[in-house]
Amino acid sequence: MVQALLNVVLPVVLVAGVGALLARRFTLSQDTLGKVSLNGLTPALALSSLLGTTVRLGEGLHLATAYFVLALSGALLARLAAARVPSATRRAVMASVAIGNNGNFGLPIALFALGQPGLDQAVVIFLCSVLLTFTLGPLLYGSAGGARAGLRAVLRLPVVWCIAAALLVRVLHLPVPLGVRRGIDLLGQAALPMVLLSLGIQLGQAGRLALTPPVLTATGLRVLAMPALALALGLGLGLRGLPLQGLVLASAMPTAVNAFLLAREYHADADTVASAVALSTLASLLTVALVVAALPLIGRLG
Repeated sequence: MVQALLNVVLPVVLVAGVGALLARRFTLSQDTLGKVSLNGLTPALALSSLLGTTVRLGEGLHLATAYFVLALSGALLARLAAARVPSATRRAVMASVAIGNNGNFGLPIALFALGQPGLDQAVVIFLCSVLLTFTLGPLLYGSAGGARAGLRAVLRLPVVWCIAAALLVRVLHLPVPLGVRRGIDLLGQAALPMVLLSLGIQLGQAGRLALTPPVLTATGLRVLAMPALALALGLGLGLRGLPLQGLVLASAMPTAVNAFLLAREYHADADTVASAVALSTLASLLTVALVVAALPLIGRLG
């Protein structure tokens, strides 16, 4: 566990810490950084990873199915755990548990913990999480457009079209000019440090935590229950080896910042989600280290 803290979690903390310090010293625009990451760097990372990935189509679909089952199971578990709170807060707890930070937290952790093959698995999960966030999120928060509006939002994201382009290139075995590939790779390499800086800036600009029972429930389920649930579901759905490790590691990620952004946009219980994001991020520094330490054992199961 100490090795996991030093070799996997510490690099993430250091880069995010720089972002938090910058946020304290300067007035920085989260919207600008978010747009650069979401519309410029992350699509390049997805394109670069899919063009060079060793993940087979069948394996990727298997992993994606397991991830969606896990997220929906987490939302159901949260609904049961928060059954006695008001509807708006219950939906906030459900979103906080179901929508994990598989982007600016999950991708670098997967790279440090499992290497490039692990990053390939994490990219598959991240792409699924984008789809889940912008469809399940609005549906849970009760937006007027529901899942249809969320699906339209997904289709407007450049990362979706980069995925489609990469799959088309691979299926048709189309050549990619060396200069173009190098440019894509350079942009993709910039994605992980940028998203970590963005995470640190978001945490540095965050207000005080509200340690209410719903926040504690959401955080506990997100960082403690979800890894155990992922292991059980992954084994039950036939995942073994690296895909199982990738699923369990992804499940240990904290609540995604996008869950808060959507809650604010749809006038849901944003305060509960904001505190769940911050608290689960802090708590996950320890729980992620525990999961990383257990990954060798998880890889040998089955």
